[in-house]
Amino acid sequence: YQQLEAMMDAVVARFGRLDVLVNNAGGAPEAEAATVSPRFHESIIALNLTSALHAAQLANRVMQAQPSGGSIINIASVSTIRPSPGTAAYGAAKAGLVNLGQSLAVEWGPLVRINAIIAGLVETEQSHLHYGDAEGVAAVGRTIPLGRMAVPEDIGDACLFLASPLASYVSGTSIAVHGGGEKPAFLQAANTTSAS
Repeated sequence: YQQLEAMMDAVVARFGRLDVLVNNAGGAPEAEAATVSPRFHESIIALNLTSALHAAQLANRVMQAQPSGGSIINIASVSTIRPSPGTAAYGAAKAGLVNLGQSLAVEWGPLVRINAIIAGLVETEQSHLHYGDAEGVAAVGRTIPLGRMAVPEDIGDACLFLASPLASYVSGTSIAVHGGGEKPAFLQAANTTSAS
């Protein structure tokens, strides 16, 4: 918390204001929920939910004192809206992040707007850790209706929209940036069965 306070103080000292906060910290290694320690679950929830709450509290203090208020954007995940086997605590924390934003939008409006981006699968320099080589990444991309995984710029563009005057009446909601979602597994199973 002290590091967050120092960061906010540094931003205000340098720029005199804070207009936008993007809570983008997050992640989780794959681990079976039945076998990991309580401390593991707590650390995943702290990283993906509690840290965003703390940062939002500090940003709100600054934004409430500004006539123009501000915008807080929480980066959530498709794990909030579908099962997340192997990363159950992560999915639960990201779902909590969406609900947190809805609640804070009511508490902190009209000066501060809070929204979430439900990010789909994003191709980054670490994609190989989850999906294997380039062929594996491409195969995963083909399961998405738009034919590819997101790139970081796709998420950034959505943040720019939510932070802009174009979204001045958007608060307490989520925008899915996931390329149309993921094709349900039952479709592939049905197509395989009907083809044979």
